[in-house]
Amino acid sequence: MHLFSDVLMDSTTATAELGWTIYPSLGWEEVSGYDENMSTIRTYQVCNVFNGNQNNWVRTKYIQRRGAQRIHVEMKFSVRDCSSIPNVTGSCKETFNLYYFETDKDVATKVYPAWMENPWIKVDTIAADESFSQVDLGGRVMKINTEVRSFGPVSRKGFYLAFQDYGACMSLIAVKVFYRKCPRVIRNGAIFEETLSGAESTSLVSARGSCVPNGEEVDVPIKLYCNGDGEWLVPIGRCVCKAGYESVDNGTVCRACLSGSFKASQGDQQCLQCPINSRTTSEGATNCVCRSGYYRADSDPLQMPCTTVPSAPQRVISSVNETSLRLEWDPPKESGGREDVVYNIICKSCGSGRGACTRCGDNVQFFPRQLGLTDPRVHISDLLAHTQYTFEIQAVNGVSDQSPYSPQFTAVNITTNQAAPSAVSIMHQASRTVDSITLSWSQPDQPNGVILDYELQYYEKNMAESNSTLLRSQTNTAVIRGLKPETIYIFQVRARTVAGFGRLSGKMYFQTMTEEEYSSSLQEKLPLIIGSAAAGVVFLIAVVVLIIVCNRRGSDRTESEYTDKLQHYTSGHSDRGRKFGDVSPGTKIYIDPFTYEDPNEAVREFAKEIDVTCVKIEQVIGAGEFGEVCSGNLRLPGKREILVAIKTLKSGYTDKQRRDFLSEASIMGQFDHPNIIHLEGVVTKSTPVMIITEFMENGSLDSFLRQNDGQFTVIQLVGMLRGIASGMKYLCDMNYVHRDLAARNILVNSNLVCKVSDFGLSRFLEDDTSDPTYTSALGGKIPIRWTAPEAIQYRKFTSSSDVWSYGIVMWEVMSYGERPYWDMSNQDVINAIEQDYRLPPPMDCPNTLHQLMLDCWQKDRNNRPKFNQIVNTLDKMIRNPGSLKATTPLSSGVHLSLLDRSTPDFSSFSTVDEWLDAIKMGQYKENFANEDLTTFEAVSQMTMDDILKVGVTLAGHQKKILNSVQMMRAQMNQIQSVEV
Repeated sequence: MHLFSDVLMDSTTATAELGWTIYPSLGWEEVSGYDENMSTIRTYQVCNVFNGNQNNWVRTKYIQRRGAQRIHVEMKFSVRDCSSIPNVTGSCKETFNLYYFETDKDVATKVYPAWMENPWIKVDTIAADESFSQVDLGGRVMKINTEVRSFGPVSRKGFYLAFQDYGACMSLIAVKVFYRKCPRVIRNGAIFEETLSGAESTSLVSARGSCVPNGEEVDVPIKLYCNGDGEWLVPIGRCVCKAGYESVDNGTVCRACLSGSFKASQGDQQCLQCPINSRTTSEGATNCVCRSGYYRADSDPLQMPCTTVPSAPQRVISSVNETSLRLEWDPPKESGGREDVVYNIICKSCGSGRGACTRCGDNVQFFPRQLGLTDPRVHISDLLAHTQYTFEIQAVNGVSDQSPYSPQFTAVNITTNQAAPSAVSIMHQASRTVDSITLSWSQPDQPNGVILDYELQYYEKNMAESNSTLLRSQTNTAVIRGLKPETIYIFQVRARTVAGFGRLSGKMYFQTMTEEEYSSSLQEKLPLIIGSAAAGVVFLIAVVVLIIVCNRRGSDRTESEYTDKLQHYTSGHSDRGRKFGDVSPGTKIYIDPFTYEDPNEAVREFAKEIDVTCVKIEQVIGAGEFGEVCSGNLRLPGKREILVAIKTLKSGYTDKQRRDFLSEASIMGQFDHPNIIHLEGVVTKSTPVMIITEFMENGSLDSFLRQNDGQFTVIQLVGMLRGIASGMKYLCDMNYVHRDLAARNILVNSNLVCKVSDFGLSRFLEDDTSDPTYTSALGGKIPIRWTAPEAIQYRKFTSSSDVWSYGIVMWEVMSYGERPYWDMSNQDVINAIEQDYRLPPPMDCPNTLHQLMLDCWQKDRNNRPKFNQIVNTLDKMIRNPGSLKATTPLSSGVHLSLLDRSTPDFSSFSTVDEWLDAIKMGQYKENFANEDLTTFEAVSQMTMDDILKVGVTLAGHQKKILNSVQMMRAQMNQIQSVEV
């Protein structure tokens, strides 16, 4: 084995006398001789074997240590065999001693250090392996011995060596002094510099390596250990080439990947050639860039070829059955090089005389789903009868969202047939007695024609359905007489058109009064009846007095006749109303435009008339209540051109429609706030009649959030909510009640500023039969899912009911446009709210925000916060983002905070498959079975992680299944508590 060392002294290299110090002078003698190669060398010899008590010393010159901690001495010598020397005394020896003495300077003299073992330190007694004694051809045969000894640790700057002879006949032929070291090496991808061995022969000196250029450490810090013999041992850790570099020359060099190749991560792997449709721009690439028109999905490995978007689906076949439709198609001709092609269905309704096609509402049902279809077929139901639809079938794959172009699609146009009406969704008990119940119900969401009449079916709860009684009604109310006192009856109703009867509504339970309840109610109403009669007398007197006063004042309009119709607010631009005595100077008055004898006067007062030549319509972007909604440009004299939204009144309108259309401008024109949509003006002196507002680039808030699911921080979402609350505070200060606050009626501009819109239209919803969001109730159509319970039951709309609606808007925002209460029926929503159930927190919703929602949903409207309190609360959250970090995990129980009718009672099903069908998640039956989730006990313990493991990847489906599981768990807990 080749060991590495540095020589401190070698007597064989001397070209002159060594000049070592001898003691005594008649002892050692320096002579010239030859080594084994017959080269001339200087040696020391001694042979005083005939004299006893020998003590002969020879000392080297001063030797510099040069940092070494352990010194090695190699000695070459010959020794005469004492037995071969005639007449020798007993004092003859065949060994000698080796000593050393440390010092920081060359201080030795003839007498210092003293020639004795102390202060000298003995290394060892050296004996010859072989001595010589034979004589060949008249000369001695000299046998050379080589011995190596080491000593340490040494710490002074240098030292002397001394050799002591005490009676040997010997020759010290050569002396070499050296120390061991481990050489510079590259091992395990790291460079280790030259390292001196340790002080002891067993020492291990740790050396820290440094990675070769473009290498990186892995695991633990890389080390080697240098042993006492100058050998590297015990490697720990290693370096590998970093991303973009590969190992060559046995791991001693990390070379950059050549152009056209790449290496994605650190490691021992070699560079790979760029996959198809990709390239590198320089050497040392960590990935290959896709060529123009090709993309790589986030989940694609870097060695996968770049792919492109698929072509459009082919050969669509449609099959219409009344208001249902089945679509089938062939896969696209080009898949883009991928195997993850799925299909989206875009539904547009093009009928009902509303002009341009508009997106279908949430009432249209798709099976198995609308988006992300893996099979080339879909079943669509709950369409409107006699309506033209356009269905766009998009083909998308894993890189479609990276393409700047819209997905390729194939469109098919169909027209639905005549169909029976859909089921009635809501039924109310208007009154009851001991033998009668008065009921009212909503019109079906999809009447599919003119309702001819309704059929009511009812029977006692403890009787069979076959014993039911039928009752026909021409209206959506009925008085059911001849009932038993204190008895629960089950009621169902269905509508009839020329196409026949629709489905029966869900079963509703109502109970007649007891005799005691009826008597008690009469006693309570008696004072009211008497009071009403007295009030009637007073009213007649007041009418007479009013007629007299009016006759005295003549026909001029007086200021007092508007006093009870005015609403106070804190900012605006009209001076109307300052003349009333109950209004302080400087304040302004909101005036309901319907208090004007001529509503056109309100339009002239509050809305600016714009010359039609200043308006340029660019394109139709949607359909409004009264006509098309367009985008365009407005350039007023002396002002720059701005982008605006334009609502138009369709031709053939009636005077009432024109008045109703412009009333929104009369209302909007009185508002001036950064979170209220701004009215630019109206066009009333030419056709079409127009309302012109600022343009909001991102459209309605609900669709904007759905398109950007998960893209905003909580602070950004709270900022949006704060803007909406600020706008509503402004309206509240004016005593203006919106009545239709929802995310669909909030518009978003390019700076994410949210503005409240759609004013005044809620009063005309009675005439709207096209939007299933607005459901018939007593007194008109209202958006059930957004409306406070007192507004549903008693038509009591106040700013407090707007606060309830704002809580729903909060939930919509935090769930990124999820439909409130999901696919529950409106009747189920009403029942659940009456039972004090509230919407759960959306995924990742901070606890503080959900608590604010719950505050907005207080049953007692007086306990709900005011809009100024909501604004202040949101401001505090924005200033203290830490308050928005705590969330309630969806995997934890929520105390039945879900609406209990949003999930069917699991006990009504015999298998998990039946339960999945009931919650419209039947496509996951096989997934559940594969994970052995075949019992309700196993399903009830599922968490979000379990749902992901089952293979449910769509966020909406995850939420729906998890909510249903939590309800199942809560129902089980209730059953267990009852059993206990």
